[in-house]
Amino acid sequence: MKRTLTKKINMKLKSVVVPVIASLIAPSASIAGTTELHSREEYVEVEKNVRLHVTDLGEGQPVVLIHGLPQSDAMYEYQYQYLVENGCRVIGITLRGFGKSDKPYGPYNYDVYAHDIKVVLDKLNIQQGVLGGFSMGGAISIHYIAKYNSAHIAKLALFGAAAPIWTSRPDYPYNLTAESVNDLIALSKANRPQLLENVGKIFAASETALPTGLANWLIALHMEASPYATTQSLIALRDTDLRPELSKINIPTIIFHGTKDKICEFAMAEQMHKGIKNSTIIRFENSGHGLFLEEREKFNSELVKFIQQKV
Repeated sequence: MKRTLTKKINMKLKSVVVPVIASLIAPSASIAGTTELHSREEYVEVEKNVRLHVTDLGEGQPVVLIHGLPQSDAMYEYQYQYLVENGCRVIGITLRGFGKSDKPYGPYNYDVYAHDIKVVLDKLNIQQGVLGGFSMGGAISIHYIAKYNSAHIAKLALFGAAAPIWTSRPDYPYNLTAESVNDLIALSKANRPQLLENVGKIFAASETALPTGLANWLIALHMEASPYATTQSLIALRDTDLRPELSKINIPTIIFHGTKDKICEFAMAEQMHKGIKNSTIIRFENSGHGLFLEEREKFNSELVKFIQQKV
């Protein structure tokens, strides 16, 4: 009888202990045992030896965000959680040469950047997404939509976009002269911290519009960029004319622009609005170029409103 009792106790312990151990060693099982965890890739390879850093958060409507020069996807820190809380899957892509992405030698221009975005969206199987781009990222977003016929994307959002041209022409009397950009390029090669300091002074509506902590945070992001990529991107900004591409955009487009922008003057927003058929301008009366920080609450709420509008 003693041997039989011992056998029953051992069987009872086994029935309790084995499932507990199994739950501990099964990484895909949740604590409740009902939901599997599926981790998302933080890096996506766009070509051999070139990986891009991707922030991929939330569930629901895909929103793809492209940063400006010389930032990274981290610039959208104060948009990410808001978008997730409002039913979005937000995907921030750091372009090659910037932030935590690889920084290979090679061309850095709108074609390369648009190609990389296309590969990421292909691999993530994004459908009917909203594409948003800030500054140079806005120009790249326009080029992406025109080049790939809106692949994966149903709506376009442009934030202080450096488009349709960043530098003035005889038939385009807006924004910076090519000569002034040449000075920026020279400074990028000789004293990049000074370049960033100079740009920082005109980034917001005034030198004191951004709290010191946020201004220093932005400079830290800027310093992560490849010096070579920074220079080459300035050249692309100086030389690229996107005016012929505006008429190729046939999806709903919203244009966010600061009326006090000294890096991409407000007249550029008006030119984009004229060239893009189904577009709307949202004016940020109290912002310079840093509208995503200067008027963050308005920026976030207007973006979600646009995302949620039915096409």
